[in-house]
Amino acid sequence: MPTYMFLLHDDESWFDTVSPETWAEEMTKHRAFSDAVRAAGGSVLDGAALERSSLATTVDNTGDEPTVTDGPFIETKEVFGGYYVVDVADLDVAIALAEQCPSGHVEIRPVMSTDDDSAPPV
Repeated sequence: MPTYMFLLHDDESWFDTVSPETWAEEMTKHRAFSDAVRAAGGSVLDGAALERSSLATTVDNTGDEPTVTDGPFIETKEVFGGYYVVDVADLDVAIALAEQCPSGHVEIRPVMSTDDDSAPPV
């Protein structure tokens, strides 16, 4: 079964005004999403929400020496705020599940094998 990563992108200004009740509702939606993955014959291998981008640290390894900076690499309103890693039958199932995922935008990426017997991507 192929593995996909769902990268969740949202406007993090939501955190400035979210109430405990709304937070609980969102967590219920995420649990329902995990249930939907299982109902589709798949499994959630991993998932997490990320802290605010203002708490990020970026390490740039493109120069002669690594450069460490506070905060995200680029300024944007929408940020990478969490992820799921799922095993599902195929991309069509992944898309159908992403449509149910409680996030503003969901980027679906196939996970590449890096096992000892893996080959470069085609």
